Amino acid sequence: MYPILLIFAAGLAIAIERYLYLVNARLRNNRFWTRMLPQLNQGDFKQALESAADSSTALGRIMVYGLDRVRSARRRSDLEMAMEEGLMEEIPRFEKRTHYLSALANIATLLGLLGTIIGLINAFTAVSAADPAEKADLLSASISVAMNTTAFGLMAAIPLLLVYTLLQSRTTQIVDSLEMASVKFLNIVTERAGSAR
Repeated sequence: MYPILLIFAAGLAIAIERYLYLVNARLRNNRFWTRMLPQLNQGDFKQALESAADSSTALGRIMVYGLDRVRSARRRSDLEMAMEEGLMEEIPRFEKRTHYLSALANIATLLGLLGTIIGLINAFTAVSAADPAEKADLLSASISVAMNTTAFGLMAAIPLLLVYTLLQSRTTQIVDSLEMASVKFLNIVTERAGSAR
């Protein structure tokens, strides 16, 4: 049971760190977008580039890719490729360590089953040398103890899987918001380029 407890503690630590990171990243990206949008709407791309370069947010780093190419890009697809490149660099930061949670949940379940199997082997070994009158009582008590490891493994695995699903959902929401901001940026730049002609 101690290895299962260690796995659960490691999973809990990862879950808390990832949750705090994702919540913080979402808030910071929203604040940055609120500051950046008026500059983009005014067509002040130079100021927007400076703001994006000074920002440590994921959205800021993505915007740098697009704003760097605003003057040199001949087509919208050039800007799209630049933004996509920035997005592809940022997505792994949001998904980092989250996949460990599902692996840890599976390991906790398997360790629980392993503990039960070892417990049953020990139970039958102990029963084989016991007095025939005590065999039934000894066997039922030993099986009860052995099944506890499976229950404990499942008690660790189920919350880890739930947290994994929650974090995956949060990550998807953040990535979707980054993609939406990129599309809005592209639309503003295309609109500005069209009105400048």
